[in-house]
Amino acid sequence: MITKKKLTTLKERTRLRKISMVLHEAAVSLTNGGEADYDYIDDIVPLAGFEPVDRNCEKKTLAFRYEDMSQELLKRLGAEPSDWDFRTQDGELDKTHRVIQDKVLVLDRLRSPYNVGAIFRSADSFGIGKIILVEGTASPEHVRAQRTSRGTTETVAWEFLSESDTIAFLKTYDPKDVLALELGGQSINEFEFPQRGVAIMGSEEFGISPEVLACSASRITIPMGGSKGSLNVSVAAGILMQRWFS
Repeated sequence: MITKKKLTTLKERTRLRKISMVLHEAAVSLTNGGEADYDYIDDIVPLAGFEPVDRNCEKKTLAFRYEDMSQELLKRLGAEPSDWDFRTQDGELDKTHRVIQDKVLVLDRLRSPYNVGAIFRSADSFGIGKIILVEGTASPEHVRAQRTSRGTTETVAWEFLSESDTIAFLKTYDPKDVLALELGGQSINEFEFPQRGVAIMGSEEFGISPEVLACSASRITIPMGGSKGSLNVSVAAGILMQRWFS
């Protein structure tokens, strides 16, 4: 277990992450009927701006107090995890749990960082090896994209390319292995996905640029039965990626 002296030498974000992990592990132990190093915890929580917790309560109540502090620290760090996330000892998402397939997603000028972040989160789950962002697409490093990606901009490889460089990249593939999600295409329910390839997503308002679209011989559409003429692009991307993955 890292000493208090060692904790004081770490950068603030690293120190808070370490303390959060200690508190979480203590909470899990107490919930399962185990014990925690109370003296050690009382010694280090002031480094995170907390007062030591009153120990004169039931173990489960103490576990909740420790977990509340742990989550508060993660909130400060902008790294609140879901309960089911796989994480390393340093609190980062564990990339070794990812299934990575030979599949690339191209985002053509998606302006909303919320949508970009949400697409990254789905891409992490459905085997996408890399995301290419055509210049003009919102940055995955934008604070709003970070909020919806929940750390997956660190697990899915990505890069920005100009439109001309994107086209050059797409031309390295057989056009039948380049999928474009567009209105008026073949139903996604009937389409036979390739084992490897590229899927292109455009914005809800303007779709995919004509030059980028020309690189694709396979255009697919998600059947819908509602009053709206289109789905949110991150939802549509999630449907496509799940069908391709399965």
